[in-house]
This record gives sequence, C-alpha cells and structure tokens, in this order.
Amino acid sequence: MELPQHWPLPQAAPLRDELAAAYADPSRRYHDTRHLTEVLVRLDELAAAGTPFDTTPVQLAAWFHDAVYDGERDAEERSAAWAEDALAELCPTELAAEVARLVRLTETHTPAEDDRNGCALSDADLAILAAPAARYDEYAAAVRVEYSHIADDEFRLGRAEVLRGLLAKPTLFHTDYAREHWERPARANMERELAGLG
Repeated sequence: MELPQHWPLPQAAPLRDELAAAYADPSRRYHDTRHLTEVLVRLDELAAAGTPFDTTPVQLAAWFHDAVYDGERDAEERSAAWAEDALAELCPTELAAEVARLVRLTETHTPAEDDRNGCALSDADLAILAAPAARYDEYAAAVRVEYSHIADDEFRLGRAEVLRGLLAKPTLFHTDYAREHWERPARANMERELAGLG
C-alpha cells in the first residue's frame, strides 16, 4: 500500500524512506504500511472534524509509533528512542521531545484529557477497533499471525484479557469526534471477537 503524503519534514526524505522500509518489513502483518496509512488518514479525519491538535508532532509521532515492532514489550520505547536520535539534528529540541513523548504514550493509550496531541494520536491508533467488520477481522487475524510463536490456547487467553480490559474502560476514545463516531462500532467488534474466542 502506498503511503499518503503526510511527511512533515521535506528536508528529511531519507528518514521518511527509512521509516517506510521498517513498516514494509515482510515479517509484519498488522503493524505495517497499511496500519501507518490508516493512522494518518484517521488523523486527517479528526482534523477535518475540528479536533484540535498540533499537526507536525502528531504526524511525526504516527510515523515513529511502530517504527520498531517485533512483539517485544519495549518496542514503543525503542521507537521513541529512534525518534529522539533521528530528530535531534532535524528539528527543534522541543519538537523532538514531544514526538518521543507521544510515541511512548501509544504503549498505554491513556493520555490526560487535556493532552490534545496525545488524545488525537491515541484515538487514531485505536481507530482500527471501529473499522467495518471485514477490516476488523483482517486486523484480528493479522495480530494472531504476528504472535504465531504463542500457542493457540495461550494466545486466546491473552487476547481475551486484552479485549476485556479495553471493554471495561468507561470510554475507549478521548476526542469528542471519536467517542461519537467510533466508540459504538469498536465495542461491537470487540464483543464479537471476544465471543468467538470461546
């Protein structure tokens, strides 16, 4: 899938290409180029609806948020460290720090309610949960492939725990637009998947 033109640092095309290559790694099944593209498109959707956030750091954080993905728990931290290192000489210190902070936030998706940038990125990253049923099923199947090293029974237990944890939240999303448009279909998708896990 071709990436949309959402790279906010035109002077740093080689870095964009390096990140694009990371997402295009054939070992990835969900956290891939399509996922990055969908996150960027959802950010466009939020912006078009009037959701306030700072475009440049949030777009950059979207590019970096799964730059490292290998199923290990510290992938977000390593992605954030990559952002800090790569952006140090390309943009102001404050911008690089904000990008790294946002990338780290995608580990928990729990931004403060007044964190406009964090709320926008978190919602765009989780928007897959509200996808049409067929796309959601593709996502769930792709996640299973990414964790193919885990036995079926163990995976089902772990996945069910993740889904129950998400469903137990008062709201999945943090922006007004996402709560209005994505909350209900996301919960329906997850409840359907959970029921299928037995």
